[in-house]
Amino acid sequence: MLYPLLQASSWAMFVGRFHPALVHFPIGFLLIAALLEIGRRTGKVAVSESAIRFILFFSAIGATLACVAGYLLSLGGGYDEQLLDNHMWQGIGVAVFAWIAWLIKSDRLKSKVPYGSLIYLPAFLLATILTLTAGHDGGSLTHGQGYLTQYTPEPFRGLAGIPPLEEKGMEIKPLSDVQQAVVYNEIVQPILQARCAQCHNASKQKGDLRVDQLALLLKGGEGGPAFIPGKGSESDMIKRCLLDENDDDHMPPKGKPQLTTDQIELISWWIDQGAPADKKVAELKMTEAIKPALASLGQGAVLGKTKKQESAVLSLKVPAASEQALENLRKAGLIVNTLSQDQNLIEVSAVNAPNFDDKQMELLKPVAEQIAWLKLGDTKITDAALEQISKFPNLNKLHLEHTVISDKGINGLKGLKYLEYLNVVDTKVGDAGLKNVAGMKGLRSVYVWQSAVTDSAVSQVSKQNPDLLVVNGFNEAAVAEFLRAGDTTSTKAEAKKL
Repeated sequence: MLYPLLQASSWAMFVGRFHPALVHFPIGFLLIAALLEIGRRTGKVAVSESAIRFILFFSAIGATLACVAGYLLSLGGGYDEQLLDNHMWQGIGVAVFAWIAWLIKSDRLKSKVPYGSLIYLPAFLLATILTLTAGHDGGSLTHGQGYLTQYTPEPFRGLAGIPPLEEKGMEIKPLSDVQQAVVYNEIVQPILQARCAQCHNASKQKGDLRVDQLALLLKGGEGGPAFIPGKGSESDMIKRCLLDENDDDHMPPKGKPQLTTDQIELISWWIDQGAPADKKVAELKMTEAIKPALASLGQGAVLGKTKKQESAVLSLKVPAASEQALENLRKAGLIVNTLSQDQNLIEVSAVNAPNFDDKQMELLKPVAEQIAWLKLGDTKITDAALEQISKFPNLNKLHLEHTVISDKGINGLKGLKYLEYLNVVDTKVGDAGLKNVAGMKGLRSVYVWQSAVTDSAVSQVSKQNPDLLVVNGFNEAAVAEFLRAGDTTSTKAEAKKL
């Protein structure tokens, strides 16, 4: 009956994943018992031995169940063997010494065990100490070695023999010369280190995949190669990043820091170029689509390091969207992500639904109030779709690039008071359309290159609207200034207008 549970199976993993919950019981019970024992022996607390015995019993039970669940969880693999082995024996030690302490304390064996009182305290002490060391190694297994001590402050670091704290930015460091940057070492690897290495490193190899070394990334994991050189869109690591955040296969998992659109595009572009180990940006073929993402890596383009005017839409609170309506969007191939749990605002993206058209716009009506970011670039929508989009009251960011929309369509957007970002790259939008939307009070940036907009119109609009950033072509300084906040909309009054 129990044999299937002792093998790597869905049942074993089901039970094993309760380990993080079960392990808290022996930790809490043992620490409480230790405090009560100290208080009893020092005369500070009036507590009976039966109460301590009762707590010890459930400490031993909890530790035993945690050991079983931990073993089943380990069957899934992906952990550093030495660290896992240490953690396992420490956990077993907690259970064994907790049982010993309880047995000696029990009425039946208390008088039968020679020198029981001498054995009781060491057993109790060992169970408590092993609880702490097992917890430390458990944290390292889950989050990587040194997780619990990573941010130990001075002077405790020196006293404990821990090396000085190194400042580690969670984003790509600004590059003084993007064109001369080695793509893998200076762009791709920093992204993987910040977003993926927590679960795919030397001490924790989820899915038997490691991303901390190129050779190991090339090797892939239990599901096969992580990517196919030359085929970014067909690579598993890119597909997983583009899945709906609620999908079990989405990476990084829900709740973890996610890759931005630019970061996904940069990795996919590197893969498309054959995933070279030592090529510089200037040596690879650059598409128009990747230029803004590369520009965002320039000097001063570090996420979270610049002050930005907070969008007005972030102060809104709307009712939660219907789960059925969201499910209908996902069935149509759209990606739906929550921007803010407490506000119920969402992002809807058609990046995986290139055939999305005007008829399917009906699917968006039930969530019109919740949509803040809408990405319909590279789809088959026309001006008719924009008539419906104009009724999305809280729309903040709109992607329409590489579609057939024209001046007629975007003229209807003037009533969107929260719209700050508009992308009409490679569309039929012309001078008249740009001039019409330029007067929108909340609009902060418009991308118009490869559209029908002329340079003279851009110049005129920029002079008349000094707080509006209009990008009409690849200008590294201007694009980096806008994209430095990771595809968010910020006022760039000081940016050079094109």
